[in-house]
Amino acid sequence: ERTIARLGARLAALPDPTTLIYASPGACFGITPFVDGTPVTGTANYWLPDGTEQTCRFPTAGLTPDFGMMGTAATLCSGVTALPPGIGDFAGPVTGWNVLVPTESSQTSISAEALYFVYGFGPSGGVSPWTVPGQIFGRNATSAALIALGLAIGVPADRFVCGVAGSGQPCLDVRSNGAMITALDTATTPEAAIGFVSSEVADASRTAVRTLAYQHTGQSCGYWPDSSATAFDKVNIRDGHYFLWSAYHFYVPVDGSGVISDPDTRRVVGYFTGETPASAEVPVLDLTIDNGNIPECAMQVWRDSDLGPLYSYAPTDPCTCYFE
Repeated sequence: ERTIARLGARLAALPDPTTLIYASPGACFGITPFVDGTPVTGTANYWLPDGTEQTCRFPTAGLTPDFGMMGTAATLCSGVTALPPGIGDFAGPVTGWNVLVPTESSQTSISAEALYFVYGFGPSGGVSPWTVPGQIFGRNATSAALIALGLAIGVPADRFVCGVAGSGQPCLDVRSNGAMITALDTATTPEAAIGFVSSEVADASRTAVRTLAYQHTGQSCGYWPDSSATAFDKVNIRDGHYFLWSAYHFYVPVDGSGVISDPDTRRVVGYFTGETPASAEVPVLDLTIDNGNIPECAMQVWRDSDLGPLYSYAPTDPCTCYFE
């Protein structure tokens, strides 16, 4: 949402303004309206030219969205076996997925195998110090962060031991990125608390939480997303040492040639895919980098599926030096 907010403020300030309205009930809802026709209802946010966030409410009957945005592929969501006809999948910037502890915790790293037991079994998994009931925080199966982490550690999204308060589940579903930061920051047993969010959210919350180095299966040590615990350079994502990352997916109605049908939507999504040129009024590369995301042009590795195998990658128009 932070990336959308930055772009929304810039679009609202143009001589011919566009209002970007964004609702975030959970990642998998980014594809649901295109799969079963369910309209978007409830409240959403939009941004004034000065960046002030405003709230609005959709009509009672709901609306069909112009596009859906997800941190993982739609087919990883429950009940989605393939994209509906007439819906295109467009890759956007990269986000990392960070495993977090409170700043008071003494822990510095965690392995994929340890996370398997923490989120697959809860306190009974026996991974010290994450053995205290009520101090393991997670999300539900509609969360891109949970889906991505599950792919990496081998726990299917529907097998995470996370539920709502009072459900008796050993992992608490906190429902949102913001609530995850709050839960960790106010944890009653900081040494035993653990959670996860996207890198951009973690970067904006470093006074409250700390990212653990992550050691993927087959690696001999753990790596932070950045070159150090205090850096913001995302070098270990960009060169392939840090495994937990994926590119954002934009799901949009397209014509028979695979071109986004609506011209306004094509322009907005194009800012993220690189099809719409950046300008002084909409410096999308700066907005992406400042938000903590990585444009494709700054990557040195790539993957063809979410959390899939990595391979060496040379962008056609590299921006590594500019990024750094």
